[in-house]
Amino acid sequence: MLLRLLKDPFPAAAVHWRIGAKSGDKTQGMVVAYIDDRDAMKRFDDVCEPENWQVRYPRDGYCEIGIFVERTGGGEWIWKGNGAGETAVEGEKGRYSDAFKRAAVLWGVGRYLYYLPKQWMPLKNGSSTWATIVGDPKLPAWALPK
Repeated sequence: MLLRLLKDPFPAAAVHWRIGAKSGDKTQGMVVAYIDDRDAMKRFDDVCEPENWQVRYPRDGYCEIGIFVERTGGGEWIWKGNGAGETAVEGEKGRYSDAFKRAAVLWGVGRYLYYLPKQWMPLKNGSSTWATIVGDPKLPAWALPK
């Protein structure tokens, strides 16, 4: 079934990193990988075709993604959903974006990122809210497209 292609790794350039935790002295940060919601949308377009998937937000901060699955004698819409709270950075917009990405993970999109090994990276301005990662985190070979 084509839907297994939803699980394929993204190119390294599409994987973004944020600081998930900081060391006690704030000179190191554990980095967490994520993808942009637009990359997830493109994955659905590429695998399912634009007319065979859709999104709905049945309540605040909750997203459902439906995929039309062909069956013998017809087909049906299958829905998976998840939610998220407001983010500190983008508030309401971030909540909807995060809910979409979490619903996409239920379909396998970007799920492999949860299984990446922990990486600690040096930080610039580690004691600041806007600390930055120094250097480029690396993806293991299994987390890159073939």
